[in-house]
Amino acid sequence: MSRLIWKKSSFSGGGNGNCVETAVEWTKSSYSTSGDNECVEVAGSPRGLVRLRESDQPETVLSVAPGIWSAFTRAVKAGEYDHACRL
Repeated sequence: MSRLIWKKSSFSGGGNGNCVETAVEWTKSSYSTSGDNECVEVAGSPRGLVRLRESDQPETVLSVAPGIWSAFTRAVKAGEYDHACRL
């Protein structure tokens, strides 16, 4: 499931009439549970970065380069971080 979040661009002025808004489409991870507060969400960015956030703290966003994200997801799928789940 994905949803668009609209934000006023930092290049827009302070007035109400002349604004540029950008949309970020956040997609919930398929590994997240169905609860609204237990979700990891992923989105792209206009600069080509991958953005990550926890749904219960949407104002905190981590941005990483696509190559770093790909390497991380490959390592997770290969089980390289399974030991961290057993702590």
